[in-house]
Amino acid sequence: MVSSLPISLPELEREPGKPPLLRAGAADSAAHWAAERRDALRAVVAEHGAVLVRGLGMSDPAQVGAVLQGLDVAPLSEREAFAARQTYSEGVYSSSKWPPSQPMCMHHELSYTLEFPGLMLFACLSAPTSGGTTAVADSAAVLDALPPALTERFEREGWLLTRSYHPEIGATLDQAFGTEDRDAVERYCRAHAIEFTWQPDGGLRTRQRRSAVVRHPVSGRRCWFNQIAFLNAWTMAPEVRDYLIDEYGPDGLPFNTHYGNGDPLTEDVVQLLNEVYEAHTARRPWEAGDLLLVDNVRTAHSREPFEGPRDVVVALADPVRLADCSPTVEVTLP
Repeated sequence: MVSSLPISLPELEREPGKPPLLRAGAADSAAHWAAERRDALRAVVAEHGAVLVRGLGMSDPAQVGAVLQGLDVAPLSEREAFAARQTYSEGVYSSSKWPPSQPMCMHHELSYTLEFPGLMLFACLSAPTSGGTTAVADSAAVLDALPPALTERFEREGWLLTRSYHPEIGATLDQAFGTEDRDAVERYCRAHAIEFTWQPDGGLRTRQRRSAVVRHPVSGRRCWFNQIAFLNAWTMAPEVRDYLIDEYGPDGLPFNTHYGNGDPLTEDVVQLLNEVYEAHTARRPWEAGDLLLVDNVRTAHSREPFEGPRDVVVALADPVRLADCSPTVEVTLP
């Protein structure tokens, strides 16, 4: 195992409105460079929430898996995906399939699950001609900027995610649960505090209530940790929302979010959440070969609309249990 202790990082570049940047310089191997500096890299991510490393020349998914091994963190296999991905190796995936013209608004990866990645790696193998930035936002700062009455309600009630699985759109049962077997899906749901109902046409609808505010498992900082805005119907483009409601009905949307007691979120609340995220967004346009490391609890991330080919590989690592983050809403397993 390569020790990272004797090796220091290059100077960290800080600019307002941009995530911190490290220039790696010439490196014979991205994995070796990261392994030599793993402790220092993790310290930078812990302090700043995210860091962009430029100059490593990331060019294929295998390199991403090698960097993951070099950082000596456990990979996490995705479950309950909301969109399809290609799997390259354990914990290493393509970006979620999402229309290039539509943004993926700020969110924390798998924040509706009972175990989620503590660390995210994003590697840009091919940069788009325009747009497509993976932007970040400090979740503690977002929490502080939101109206106290709103965050207090979410702390009391949590947030509710509803999903309807359709073969034509979103993740399939197999992509979300790793199987289409009904008994296996039901076992998973029961083990992960997910209410489920099978529809007459064979489709599945689920409900799960989770904490919207958690404490970082290491620092103890209170963080706005959820996907309330991203997975809400009001965040969808109006034409997309109208089409989905016409096709599946208001209760049959592929996903939607609510207050923890089931009350609907109004458009102005969802707009406020997205506006606060935008006010705290830091972004740097991708360059081919870049590597972005993100603390998934401390930092939300998004994907902006883009034009031209874009190939970003994602790695999920360092599993964290919700139970270890001081959740404000009790999760009861049957």
